[in-house]
Amino acid sequence: MASSDGTTPPMIGVDHRGGGSGTTLSAIHPDIIRAHILARLDGPALAAAGCASSELHALSADENLWRDICTAMWPSVADPALRHLISTFPAGHRSFFSDSFPVLDRVPKLEFNPDHPSPSSGLISAVDIFYQDKLVFSKVKETDTLTEWFQCSPFLLDLLDPKDSVQTPVQRAAVNDGAWMKHLEENLTLSWILIDPTRKRAANLSSRRPVSVQRHWLTGEIQLRYATIMAGPDDRRLSPSPATEHVQCGMVVTCGAEEGGEMHVREVGMHVEDMEGRHLNGKESMVVLRNAIERGERKKEREAGERREKFEEYLARRREMREKKQRRERALDLACIVTGVSIFVAFWSFVLFR
Repeated sequence: MASSDGTTPPMIGVDHRGGGSGTTLSAIHPDIIRAHILARLDGPALAAAGCASSELHALSADENLWRDICTAMWPSVADPALRHLISTFPAGHRSFFSDSFPVLDRVPKLEFNPDHPSPSSGLISAVDIFYQDKLVFSKVKETDTLTEWFQCSPFLLDLLDPKDSVQTPVQRAAVNDGAWMKHLEENLTLSWILIDPTRKRAANLSSRRPVSVQRHWLTGEIQLRYATIMAGPDDRRLSPSPATEHVQCGMVVTCGAEEGGEMHVREVGMHVEDMEGRHLNGKESMVVLRNAIERGERKKEREAGERREKFEEYLARRREMREKKQRRERALDLACIVTGVSIFVAFWSFVLFR
């Protein structure tokens, strides 16, 4: 069983009735097991330990253990208000960990239910950015989702003001732009956990590693995109376009740095867009995100290459849809032109040959 610090925790012996010299679990004081064994485990290992016996199950459910694990994995969770909210989850920090680890793998299609509970009163974002597993950015932000402005405007969560930037201790190496972009792709990871405080549920929507890295055409800064592809809303009153069969929950991190200087984070934002590139508004996005939080499947993390392939497949389908739309529009334009010419010719034929 792996521990959080990479070492092997002490083993508990077995009392062999045939003369073995092992120690039974019940012979060890619970405080010793909790402080010197279970406290050294990471989340998956602690969950596995809880399945070994009824005694370990009771000990591994300790709220302090799971709180420390969550804080170590996601430093933003140390925010006092957020920590208090998580303590109200059905099993406290253990429920939060179960919801947030691993990241979402698949989100089933949503079938609209008119009897669905009332919309959530807000969303909380707990965001952490790591460079080579060292924290460089952490923030918690609450968003009111019931205002008319939010529900009608394009959904966009911005964690930084456009005029702000966050300095990091990361030094840009003296390499060309392509090598620097590749370096960031391999070393800059993102965790973006969305929390529904009304329903006491959460989900990590980030792909963890970027699915694309590009240079901004105007500023020259590096844009890293993290994305999760999920099923769109099946409520035609909300989204009448077939382009919402799948949507992209995209998270963009924009970084800038002069050669040899410190890297700074200029933008950290999330949006939801359909297969035509249209940004969903707040009301549509909440339908999608609530479905992801409540029904999304959390599985073993995909390799970075698999995530990128899935994202590229989505882009390919989006290009195909755009091409079909353009062909339909050209055909419609041609039909309008032919109809107009026909009407014009018929009109003048009527005038000339009356």
